[in-house]
Amino acid sequence: MTVSTLRCGRFALDLSSPKIMAILNLTPDSFSGDGMLKQRDAVLRRAEAALKDGAHLLDLGGESSRPGAESVSEAEELDRVLPIVEALAGWDVPVSVDTVKPAVMSAAIAAGAAMINDINALHAPGALEAVADSEAAVCLMHMQGAPRTMQAAPHYDDVVAEVAAALAERMAALLAVGVAPERILIDPGFGFGKTLAHNVALFRALPTFALQAPVLVGVSRKSMLGTLTGQPVEGRGVASAVAAALAVQAGAACVRVHDVAATRDALAVLEALAP
Repeated sequence: MTVSTLRCGRFALDLSSPKIMAILNLTPDSFSGDGMLKQRDAVLRRAEAALKDGAHLLDLGGESSRPGAESVSEAEELDRVLPIVEALAGWDVPVSVDTVKPAVMSAAIAAGAAMINDINALHAPGALEAVADSEAAVCLMHMQGAPRTMQAAPHYDDVVAEVAAALAERMAALLAVGVAPERILIDPGFGFGKTLAHNVALFRALPTFALQAPVLVGVSRKSMLGTLTGQPVEGRGVASAVAAALAVQAGAACVRVHDVAATRDALAVLEALAP
């Protein structure tokens, strides 16, 4: 499916060039150690810095989805996320909210969010309707299991075929409730119920996924890069930038990252030097 523009609320993102989504964790327990629980001014400063460094979207998360993470209440997540969405709503940048809860989706969109980024691919009752009744874009991510247990013993007979089929089913569900293809991104879900071998197979299959819909890739600082390099979380910046460039080279439309400036530079080198 060829989509050249991603419609995100009042924004239209040109997908002829790759887009950088900056991660802003509003949690105390982010795996990458960059959580900013209820620190409004610090979040806004980081958002401003991300835009200066070249980010095209800002992704806010009020509930950790790291392996083993416990869920938080709807009220707590709203308390973390909504003040930041409201503060950013007037900025000239699409704000994405990373959530699995339909009530949070609806409230965030009402407050000005332009995208919903759902690791559960809108499986929760009411999630499809929360997005369909808006103009917000949506990113459908594949996950096997739930964050608390997903890395216990992930298994697939054919990881690429199964993930592609699952994403196709969720896309069909979105289209059936009236969401246009121009509002949909897909994410294979690196590290969400996958072994290193599964992640590598999915990464190598990115050109195939890109035929389904515009692809968002999120591997920044993840354990797969730690396994490949031997680096701790804080030492995975170079590997993350390289992986982002390789993802774009393989057809990704958007990369979700912690290190915006390094990613920007890696993509600039890729654009200039790739054959």
